[in-house]
Amino acid sequence: MAILTELKQTGPEAFLARFDNGETLRTTLSVVTEHALYSGRALDDAELQAVRGASALSRCKQRALRIIGARAMSEKELTDRLKEKGESPENAEAAAAWLTELRLLDDAQYAAMCVRHYAAKGYGAGRIRNELYRRGIARDLWDDALQELPEQEDQIDRLLRRRLKSDAPDRDELRRAADYLYRRGFGRDEIRAAIERFREEAEDAYGI
Repeated sequence: MAILTELKQTGPEAFLARFDNGETLRTTLSVVTEHALYSGRALDDAELQAVRGASALSRCKQRALRIIGARAMSEKELTDRLKEKGESPENAEAAAAWLTELRLLDDAQYAAMCVRHYAAKGYGAGRIRNELYRRGIARDLWDDALQELPEQEDQIDRLLRRRLKSDAPDRDELRRAADYLYRRGFGRDEIRAAIERFREEAEDAYGI
């Protein structure tokens, strides 16, 4: 049995609870309300354990809200970040699931946003898939997200022209340019087609 000797509000949603057994517990308004906490209340061992668990989860949820308020991320990224901050795996996963249920965390929307972002930076589908994997987005969301990928023919043509230093590049220069495009996530067939278009334009313009 423990008696709550002091319940002090330390922030809009934050409280500090002190017990006669020497324990100090940081908790939240929702826990105070749900568990009817007040100064002088006696809690048995099971009730105190329940308050501890509820406080840890509630504070984890508040931390999760602050994190996604700073930048968008996937459910896995958020879960990993919470665990890095010292939250238990169970609470981290519960907080992420809670935000997903509230539609404040949406991996499908986030995946589409990532596709648009990396496409705008000049990356091909291969590199974008790597980014979706790195961010922990489920593979079954990739195909729909990649529908956001615009036609990339103009993009790869611009990158190739920017990379080549002449209108009649030699084999080594073309190989280096092709390797560069491959590293940016473009497929071999896309690269070969871009080189062929470049050659045709050079022939039309200069009779090369």
